[in-house]
Amino acid sequence: MPTPSPRPPLDPLTTGAVGLAVVAVSSSAPLIAYAAAPALAIAFWRNMLAVAVLGPFSLARRRAEFRRLTVGVGRREGLFCVLSGVALAAHFATWMPSAKLTAVATATALGATQPVWQGLIARAQGRGLPRVVWIGIAVAVGGAVIATGADVGISGRAVAGDLLAVAGGMFAAVYTAFGERARASISTATYTTICYGVCALILLVVCLLGGVRTTGFDGRTWLAILALVAGAQLLGHSMFNYALHKISATTVSVLILLEVPGAALLAWVWLGQLPRPYALLGMALLLIGVSVVVLGGARAGRRATPTPLPADPAPLAD
Repeated sequence: MPTPSPRPPLDPLTTGAVGLAVVAVSSSAPLIAYAAAPALAIAFWRNMLAVAVLGPFSLARRRAEFRRLTVGVGRREGLFCVLSGVALAAHFATWMPSAKLTAVATATALGATQPVWQGLIARAQGRGLPRVVWIGIAVAVGGAVIATGADVGISGRAVAGDLLAVAGGMFAAVYTAFGERARASISTATYTTICYGVCALILLVVCLLGGVRTTGFDGRTWLAILALVAGAQLLGHSMFNYALHKISATTVSVLILLEVPGAALLAWVWLGQLPRPYALLGMALLLIGVSVVVLGGARAGRRATPTPLPADPAPLAD
């Protein structure tokens, strides 16, 4: 098996891009909690406006690729794009409301369990998990239990938010699993346009059927939504993708976990939310466990086989 070509050394531009990406994704949950709009409406506009930005470029430059996805064998890849959009809608429909129901730091930490679910999906697909990954899963689950248990005495609303955040992390893993299949042969621009478009359409239908208000917000809320689109939806993803030419996907996966303390700090400054001591302990254990899953799975994959464990994909930047 040929050795991978060495990555070029880090430069100030790449380091700055990673720092900017961490700040961008860290702002997601605080902005959701701050915006005076239903979480599902925010999720809809976040995806719809992203499509409005990406769509014209994709349709102008990738028309042949779009056509290929509608005929013959290309339909399979097109189906993976659609299924990824469905999973992304489920992620946003669960994780984004959690940021309004429970503490921002807790919602972000529980949503960061995505790599744990990613490993379990790999196991369900028949790929074995190394012992170190199971240890990381156990530590992460224990941390999640402690972080969630800290909310039991606060309110049922906070517990519901915790459970939604965990479900959001699970759906993010499903989204990544389908996206991994689609992006094997489809350009990023085409994939994201279809995926975000499907996600926005599903969320719009849910909002209409559920009587969720999608317009009539004040200027402050629209600014928060635009900041979400420009920051977490576009800038965060783009900067992490840019950094991948000099930083491994495993390293990026761990760096994205900095979203948790970043979101906690922003929530403290903007919203006055200071996490409780037990919640902090649980979140620390959860982050340690997730890091073990990501790093242990990647190391085992490099040692093992031509089909390494897919615990390496970076968590979804919310």
